[in-house]
Amino acid sequence: MESTEAGAAAAAPTKNQSSIELRQPPQPPPYPMWKIVMVASIAAGVQFGWALQLSLLTPYVQLLGIPHKWSSLIWLCGPISGMIVQPIVGFHSDTCKSRFGRRRPFILAGAVLVAIAVFLIGYAADIGHAAGDSVTDSVKTRAIIIFVIGFWILDVANNTLQGPCRALLADLSGSSNRRTRTANSFFSFFMAVGNVLGYAAGSYTHLYHMLPFTKSKACDVYCANLKTCFFLSIALLITLTTVALFYVTEKRLEEIDDNENKETALSTKEPFFSEIFGALKGLQKPMWILLAVTALNWIAWFPFLLFDTDWMGREVYGGSSKGSAEELRVYNNGVRAGSLGLMLNAIVLGFTSLGVEVLAKLIGGVKRLWGVVNFLLAVSLVFTFLITKLAESNRRSVTTAGGATHILPPPVGVKVGALAIFTVLGIPQAITFSVPFAMASIFSRTSAAGQGLSLGVLNLAIVVPQVDMCVCARVLFYSVCVCN
Repeated sequence: MESTEAGAAAAAPTKNQSSIELRQPPQPPPYPMWKIVMVASIAAGVQFGWALQLSLLTPYVQLLGIPHKWSSLIWLCGPISGMIVQPIVGFHSDTCKSRFGRRRPFILAGAVLVAIAVFLIGYAADIGHAAGDSVTDSVKTRAIIIFVIGFWILDVANNTLQGPCRALLADLSGSSNRRTRTANSFFSFFMAVGNVLGYAAGSYTHLYHMLPFTKSKACDVYCANLKTCFFLSIALLITLTTVALFYVTEKRLEEIDDNENKETALSTKEPFFSEIFGALKGLQKPMWILLAVTALNWIAWFPFLLFDTDWMGREVYGGSSKGSAEELRVYNNGVRAGSLGLMLNAIVLGFTSLGVEVLAKLIGGVKRLWGVVNFLLAVSLVFTFLITKLAESNRRSVTTAGGATHILPPPVGVKVGALAIFTVLGIPQAITFSVPFAMASIFSRTSAAGQGLSLGVLNLAIVVPQVDMCVCARVLFYSVCVCN
């Protein structure tokens, strides 16, 4: 009799217990690995679109007429939407009682939103032209408005997709820490596959021939290539999502029995932000350390991810997206070289992702591995400064008989050095895309918080530094202009 009462007392909620602790369902046994791989493969479709964003959209927004100094602020929508959307989606995916499961409805909704957003971005110039923009306008106001709306929807959609995908991987892994790390490594691997496809598509200048209707009066070859790339990304994402959601099923979250525990049922009606604060308050020391290291990590990553191909076009090749025809030609050559560098980066990212467990054993654990690759990240970013200075000191141009000036490409050594930086950064990137998320999923079990909400909290440590860096980039750009 005493043991029965003790068990009932243990099951009963206390006043200090957050409702998120009461919603965590018992961990099921691990699912077959092929199902985990199938869900992880959705990352390839998501990252295809992200790769196009990172490699082509910063130059694209400048071609639409958005000044370079405002590009970083355009990218603010990604971190801001991630700051708001992922915790909300994570919270609701933990408690969703749909007959299709907790995570799958959000993954499907995210895929549909991606398709809508990509259509708006790809056809921004055409819609703007139809609404009154002139082809000769340096600033295409209506096209910019359509682009920004599509860009916001795309970031909201990607955040709606990625959080539940990672949470579903943790659900499928059961209580096995090793399986959780492996699942996140597969997710990182498929991100690399998506990157390779996206960067390869972005570096191929005649891709629009596959879909000739993409080229129009308002949409030049560069724009048509981008549009074609986005259509391919939609097809890949919808295919992978449909297959994964069809073959991988979830158990429906059981309704809370009010007769058994009315207090628990009432506690689920707390406001969302109370849940977030409750989750933060209940975090243990290891999770706080994870959030701090992740935040510092992304302070380093975000500027490079934002301006990598632009850096190649401007600083390494010496071009300009708003200069003369010759400067624009050189800039586009640099952007394509940057896309090649990103493809090399993605290849290394993919192979490293498959070897995370092996590397962790060799170095002495995943925590030590993360520390070593962060040091490698710091050294690589220092070398971007050195490559920029070498490119400037070796910049040459020739004048033709007709008086035209042609800017010569940078020396082979400078190009190899720049591409080497892209390549080496694939190693720390693989760890960044897998280890923190696996650790957050593992820590969530000991804190009894839901997988979705825990990953949403981790995402705050990723996006808050991104907002800071976007603002700092704008202030730094203005300060440099004033000094010059």
